[in-house]
Parts: sequence; C-alpha cells; structure tokens
Amino acid sequence: MHIFAGSIEVQMLLLSVILGLAHLVVATAMVNKDRGLAWGIGMRDAGAAPPVSTLTGRLLRAFGNFKETFVFFAVAVLAVTVLARQNAGSALGAQIYFWARLVYIPVYAAGIAGLRTLVWTVSIVGLLMVLAAALA
Repeated sequence: MHIFAGSIEVQMLLLSVILGLAHLVVATAMVNKDRGLAWGIGMRDAGAAPPVSTLTGRLLRAFGNFKETFVFFAVAVLAVTVLARQNAGSALGAQIYFWARLVYIPVYAAGIAGLRTLVWTVSIVGLLMVLAAALA
C-alpha cells in the first residue's frame, strides 16, 4: 500500500503529520543543543529551565502554532472525507494549508514578522476551504 494513496486531502493530512514530526524533532534537537543533553534527559523539576536562543524560541513557537492549527485541519479533512464531500476546493485548500505551514517554518525562524502573519493567514484560508466543503 502506498503511503500517499487516497484523496489529495488525505495526502496533505499525512504530509502535515510528517511536517509536524519534523517540527518536533528539530525543535527538540535545538532545545537540547541550547540547554544541554543532561537537561534534555533529566527530570526537569530542579528549578527553572535554562534559556534558549532566539532561533530555538522561534522554532518552539512555530511548532506550538502548528499544533494549534493542525487539529482543526485534521478534523476538517476527516469530516470532508467521511462525508464524501471532497471537491476541487477542498483539495486546493488542503494543499494551500500544507504548503503554507511548510513555508511558515523558515519565515518564522528568520523573524520576518509581517510575512509570518501573511503565511499563517494563507494556511487558515486553506483550512477554511476544506471546512467549507465539509459543511456544504
């Protein structure tokens, strides 16, 4: 069975899961680099955590933002799939969501504030396109 079998919406959902895992791995690696491996494998209840770099902080916030939107995207894709309401708009919306979320990472990491907000908005538009198809 091919991992990318199925509708465009489901393919984008699977790619978004992979993107989320990549977010997690990169953010965790950066935290461990900044705070040290001993902190990373420790119990973390011995006081305040050491600070992280600006880049690591941005990557952590980008990952947090991804988690905030991903749950809504996943539900929208599952709804449009279960209800068999996929259409060209939902397929395009799923692609827009995924690609915007992918672009969001380097834009946020680079600290480009206005562009970051624009890319986030584009991802939300994509999500809403999927949701609209589910609700049609």
